[in-house]
Amino acid sequence: MTSLQQSIRVSAPNAVLDADMVVPRNAPGAVLFAHGSGSSRMSPRNRYVASALNNLGIATVLADLLTADEEQVDTTTGALRFDIDLLAERVAILTDWLVDNEPAASRGIALFGASTGAAAALVAAARRPETVRTVVSRGGRPDLAGDSLPLVHQPTLLIVGGDDTIVIDLNREAMERLAAEEQRLEIVPDASHLFEEPGALEEVARLSGDWILQHLGDGP
Repeated sequence: MTSLQQSIRVSAPNAVLDADMVVPRNAPGAVLFAHGSGSSRMSPRNRYVASALNNLGIATVLADLLTADEEQVDTTTGALRFDIDLLAERVAILTDWLVDNEPAASRGIALFGASTGAAAALVAAARRPETVRTVVSRGGRPDLAGDSLPLVHQPTLLIVGGDDTIVIDLNREAMERLAAEEQRLEIVPDASHLFEEPGALEEVARLSGDWILQHLGDGP
């Protein structure tokens, strides 16, 4: 499959965000990855899922939500990874960039959030209801989206490891506040928070691909 691969830089208030974009020919839309909990666009787990989506013909954007200087601060304090408002603002800015710039322009947009990035993705979805068509969370903390949850109407898929019992409970609590008519919690058996067990990440990629292909072409 022929794909365009491109490194991009997107300006945000007080920051320039680096991202890697892959756009297969005739892609139905793009998935923007929102990392969290000290991760970056180099996350091997998100890159694995992104590659699987590319193989399905879906475009992907893996972006750093923090600058290099901010990552250094976060490594020491751990504070910025929980600054959901800041992370959500940057996800929204990246979403706007995708709408306005070729080759991603005019494509449907899905958000894929991991850990605290899932909360940022949900808040950004609430802020961009006409742009974001669906949201997927992997081992996420959707509960941290707080008062934005009742504003999220897009179809939402929550994927959690079966052994990640605390996060399962937090996801179930978040589902009670989500406004999305179509929402689903998928529990991957015998998987931990990072889905490091054999076959676990493959299942995440399969579930994500099926969901995104089903919803990316739909209106919000």
